[in-house]
Amino acid sequence: MAGMTENLGADISSRRRCVWVNGPIIVGSGPSGLATAACLKEKGVPFVILERANCIASLWQRHTYDRLKLHLPKQFCQLPRLPFPANYPEYPTRKQFIDYLESYAKHFDISPRFNQGVESARFDDTCGLWRVTAGGDRKVEYIGRWLVAATGENAEKVVPQFEGLAEFGGSVSHASDYKSGQEYAGKRVLVVGCGNSGMEVSLDLCHHNAFPSMVVRNTIHVLPREVYGKSSFHLAVLLMKWLPLWLVDRIMLVLSYLVLGSMENYGLRRPSVGPLELKNTNGRTPVLDIGALEKIKTGQINVVPGVKRFFPGKVELVDGQIIDMDSVILATGYRSNVPSWLQANDFFSKEGLPRQPFPNSWKGESGLYAVGFTKKGLSGASFDAASIAEDISRLWRDETTQQKRLGACRGRCISHF
Repeated sequence: MAGMTENLGADISSRRRCVWVNGPIIVGSGPSGLATAACLKEKGVPFVILERANCIASLWQRHTYDRLKLHLPKQFCQLPRLPFPANYPEYPTRKQFIDYLESYAKHFDISPRFNQGVESARFDDTCGLWRVTAGGDRKVEYIGRWLVAATGENAEKVVPQFEGLAEFGGSVSHASDYKSGQEYAGKRVLVVGCGNSGMEVSLDLCHHNAFPSMVVRNTIHVLPREVYGKSSFHLAVLLMKWLPLWLVDRIMLVLSYLVLGSMENYGLRRPSVGPLELKNTNGRTPVLDIGALEKIKTGQINVVPGVKRFFPGKVELVDGQIIDMDSVILATGYRSNVPSWLQANDFFSKEGLPRQPFPNSWKGESGLYAVGFTKKGLSGASFDAASIAEDISRLWRDETTQQKRLGACRGRCISHF
């Protein structure tokens, strides 16, 4: 790859190859990593992308259900420098979004190094460079001046522990492994979780003649995806340009009531904090309804309280009910995996998210950057990517004009192999 030289480590017995990267090392080739790479490419900065899977956007390609569509209008989900094709619908399908990402990588000539799962990344104070170990049986250590964490907020599925689940006997899976409700036809399915995934999986199960019960433990905001033909999200964005957030929250809740009606009688209680404020403070995304609420009102989706424990073929709820169940789908979300590989760094919290809130969450110290951790979706990732590329390109231009200094730095690093 252009802009990079390779050196074999002195200790052959370690089977570790050392690679000098003349530019940033990007971890992850999902939308966040691709966006950062495209912005760097535009500025002429070389880079290497390390990807643990054998394809780009593996979460989208392998761990999303068939009926999935983008929940927000396409103009809020496109990546920098390349819009969606004009013939795409307002809410692109899963396949259309994957095709867009593939064309995006091809358009900017982005070629990640696949099957390079990062095991550790640490900053070497001695030489002032990042040392990133990746690969399988044959390890590769990538050495570079900058490190971009682009694995995002949804790198690993969250699987809670329930008493008795091992003895349940029926199928138990995470929503990341769910493809279609076809295999659940005629079955009683417990969907644990009531976010956008839980709602949409429950709706899909209804469409395939299954009998879903959806666990709702806490309060939740459900908003219509569209208000009289206009995107709710787009409307909120426009209102926030002119009005304070609390007033926009009030307006959105009134519109939600007019479109969806009251939800209290169906086991869905709203939080006391408005949907936009809750999103900004806690990162909790409101559910954008695409039909599940109507199924709840007609009883086709049964809303139940939290789970206490499982028995063979049954589940006991926190209110004492014991109901028969055939299968369980855990729509319990995802989390960052940064703490598992980034060493000795306090830029990220123990939950794997930057400690600084958006819009100041993209830059740490010692050449560390973060993209896709804003809890603001693809638009937040695009903002981060542009900021990171601008900052790195400035530093890269300054450093590459000093060839002697760069050569000395490289020599110091190699001496530690």
